[in-house]
Amino acid sequence: MNAMYGEWFLDYASYVILERAVPHIADGLKPVQRRILHSLFEKDDGRFHKVANIVGHTMQYHPHGDASIGEAMTQLGQKNLLIDTQGNWGNIHTGDNAAAPRYIECKISKFALEAAFNKKTTAWAASYDGRNKEPVTLPVKFPLVLAMGVEGIAVGLACKILPHNFIELIRASIAVLKGESFTLYPDFAQGALLDATDYNDGLRGGRIRVRARIDILKNKSLSIREIPFGTTTESIEASITDAHTKGRIKIAKIDDLTADEVDIRITLPPGTDPEQTLQALYAFTDCEVSIAPNACVIEENKPKFLGVTEILRKSTFQTRDLLKLELEIELGELEDKWHFSSLERIFIENRIYRRIEECTTWEAVMKEIWTGLKPHLHKLQREVSDEDVERLTEIRIKRISKYDSFKADEIIKGLEDQMKEVRRNLRNLTAYTISWFEGLEAKYGPGRERRTVLTSFDRVNAREVAVANETLFVNRKDGFVGWGLKKDEEIGPCSRLDDIIAFSKDGTMRVVPNAEKVFIGESNVHCAVFQKDSTVVYNMIYRDGKDGALYAKRFQVTGFTRNRIYDLTKGTKGSRVHHFSVHEDEASSSAAKLRIYLKPAPRLRNLEFDFDFREIAIKGRDSNGNIVTKHEVDRVVRAPR
Repeated sequence: MNAMYGEWFLDYASYVILERAVPHIADGLKPVQRRILHSLFEKDDGRFHKVANIVGHTMQYHPHGDASIGEAMTQLGQKNLLIDTQGNWGNIHTGDNAAAPRYIECKISKFALEAAFNKKTTAWAASYDGRNKEPVTLPVKFPLVLAMGVEGIAVGLACKILPHNFIELIRASIAVLKGESFTLYPDFAQGALLDATDYNDGLRGGRIRVRARIDILKNKSLSIREIPFGTTTESIEASITDAHTKGRIKIAKIDDLTADEVDIRITLPPGTDPEQTLQALYAFTDCEVSIAPNACVIEENKPKFLGVTEILRKSTFQTRDLLKLELEIELGELEDKWHFSSLERIFIENRIYRRIEECTTWEAVMKEIWTGLKPHLHKLQREVSDEDVERLTEIRIKRISKYDSFKADEIIKGLEDQMKEVRRNLRNLTAYTISWFEGLEAKYGPGRERRTVLTSFDRVNAREVAVANETLFVNRKDGFVGWGLKKDEEIGPCSRLDDIIAFSKDGTMRVVPNAEKVFIGESNVHCAVFQKDSTVVYNMIYRDGKDGALYAKRFQVTGFTRNRIYDLTKGTKGSRVHHFSVHEDEASSSAAKLRIYLKPAPRLRNLEFDFDFREIAIKGRDSNGNIVTKHEVDRVVRAPR
């Protein structure tokens, strides 16, 4: 039974990979897309067809569900490349769905007719029920999979090829044919800003970041004009509202004014910095997204992970091979036309047809024609077959009577010129292919210029742009801190993304993420919002154990692990902090001058003395510090000025 399940699982996994999720490298299409386009091609008469009719026609090649066919057709139509659409086909900006298939119409585009179809070069296979033939792959002469992009999830495998710019793909293909280098980056219909520094040629492990284009208006409100790939105005608005609810950004109002172009207006509260809010939108909302590509295609009936550069190279050479095949087919057809036109001229001009007027048998007819042709066979470029002779017998008397030798010579001369041109193109196949791509750009390139701006931008530090719209409170005795402790001691403003640094009476330190209530250690002597790259200097005097010496240390906190407890003393049990102070930087720390009072002891004359922190250097957090005195200390206070 286990073996049976294993076999079934492998069969299912193979089916999903090959028949549903991953495009074929030859035409860049999944099977359902290929069948849709083939149906459109079969039904093409130059006019628009109801999508419902195309859905039904597609199902004769494979029993896909009508909903899945309609959805796949909508996605193809929204890419504005292979299908010309009419009616409400949805909106990639707002995420609105297309109208029902019975209401919308489509037809195959002129670009698709030129670049994706040729019955003479198509390999065919029987449909699922054997009643029809469908293409194994379409003879696509363009890197279609890179132009449209594709996503698919199979069993244990995923595919995510991002769309690229139409014109840039053509120019990259020309560069391949010329042996020049090229680089390809994604381009999205939504526009926006793209940092493709880590694109990694579209392979696994790469990553891109896409940002919305946000304008700061004169009234200090914000307008989102272009949104990242994979988002909609609805998802953008929801993420902004969610960030506002969680206290990460401050907004007064948000309005979606999107029509033909995206326009999401964000009104800010009075006194809010628009630039900081803009950065916060990138940090906390879908205004910036990170996308991990994973280029995977079907080649030789198995999935392969190929970079976009390799996919484009293979597509370019396939285009050249298909153009060669088309030229060879065209040349063969021209040669056939020339051959029969020349044979027909010999047959009529030399009145060979009269030799068969009195023949009574088919064998006699064939013999007389062969006898009449024999003196002229050297004028032809290939041997004459019995089929050629039979075709001569099918020429009607009306055509013979109206035969114009001059016009026939002109036709033959035209065929010879065409054959000469085709042979020249075959000899210069690379140049011909380059000219083919240049023709595509000239006809279909205008209006397809890059929309996504290539740039680079630093990652936004979420903690730096988080709005400090909370107040931090501390319960020093019990050792709790957070924005929810409203009845306790107020520390100051904070955001929910801040880190809190805390020091306890026993000489320990910890850094914890801010929360409504979080434990920081009992008998707290200092807590505050911790800023990255802080220059704060901490001054501390502690007693080592219950009866040990008094130590002083100055240090800065440069690195830490959240929620880890750090011991700032020598680690002796019973150690206790006598003094703790904080200064913004090294220069201001000189203000920490202390007076230390000792407990009376035999032969101890001076029971007090002053201590200046300038006498010791700033060292690491783990240093023990300097000995101040070995006598028992009564108290430590600030020295009077």
